[in-house]
Amino acid sequence: MDKILPNAESAIADINNGACIMSGGFGLCGNPENLITALHNKRVKDLTIISNNCGTTDSGLGILLKDRQIKKIIASYVGENKEFERQYLNGEIDVELCPQGTLAERLRAGGAGIGGFYTPAGYGTVAAEGKETREIDGRWYVFEGPLKADFAIVRAHKADRWGNCTFRKTARNFSPMMCMAGKITIVEAELIVPLGHIRPDECDIPGVFVQRVIHGSHYQKWIEQRTLRPTERTY
Repeated sequence: MDKILPNAESAIADINNGACIMSGGFGLCGNPENLITALHNKRVKDLTIISNNCGTTDSGLGILLKDRQIKKIIASYVGENKEFERQYLNGEIDVELCPQGTLAERLRAGGAGIGGFYTPAGYGTVAAEGKETREIDGRWYVFEGPLKADFAIVRAHKADRWGNCTFRKTARNFSPMMCMAGKITIVEAELIVPLGHIRPDECDIPGVFVQRVIHGSHYQKWIEQRTLRPTERTY
């Protein structure tokens, strides 16, 4: 049961036009850089992307957006991507903005087989338009459905050939939930480790939720806004 494939291109070979893809990452932290690049090079289009945001104008998922490969985005904010903002305001892309906590819970519901849930987030705003609402214990709630996708692409710190994975610190973000909610989950790992190296108590997502693994390389680990402390004069 060896799930390791030779490269990103072979891992995404069956992702075609019109696919729905979940992509892990928060801003530019924990992005599956190799898989995103492979999708960009393949020139697939009319994609529906489910992610916290859409990278920046020139990095992360932003490269797919910039080349008009994305038809719809379900995300929690426009963020640092000026091209995302421009396309959204000009009606050039279908955008479903979702409160960040609601997005996380919809992903979890999709992976856990839960048919939906009620949340107070978004009640009385445009986010609730057209959705079922209900009063519970004197407070109004909005019904939100689960999120699922044809593919989930995520980046792990370590993975073994069975697909067991660990994520590093904040790079974990939405990735474990996406692994569960994608029909086919593709993991790119910074390190491929032998079986038994990942102990059961440190396994963030078990291999049962992962179908393909590649060894990622040449990571740029982009930073959205680099802020440096002013140089102190010593004299």
